[in-house]
Amino acid sequence: DEHAAQALKIVRAGGKVGVGSHGQLQGLGYHWELWSIASGGFTNYESLRAATLHGAQMIGVAQDVGSIEVGKLADLVILNSNPLEDIRATADIRYVVINGVVREGDTLNEIWPEYRVLDSPYWINQ
Repeated sequence: DEHAAQALKIVRAGGKVGVGSHGQLQGLGYHWELWSIASGGFTNYESLRAATLHGAQMIGVAQDVGSIEVGKLADLVILNSNPLEDIRATADIRYVVINGVVREGDTLNEIWPEYRVLDSPYWINQ
């Protein structure tokens, strides 16, 4: 909480703070990091901005990702509930859109442009 509170001071002074993780628990670590910065007093909007636009700006890829704009990559997550109301809603994933292909959030089965069940990972059938 104290670390996040210091990060909030940077943001409120006009600086940028990003969110990152190191692959813990198949992507859940990123949500933990996002929720952690929220614990320092960030509004949910400020937390989401740090996790999206600010992070993309900081690593030099904001021309392609980080916000929803014409000409940017169509990679995004569609949630069941609103993270502006509860930041932990970021883990309540309905769909994942990757390169314009829509997939179910819990199975990653393709549902658009055509329905296709994702093959089981090789280690499941061993």
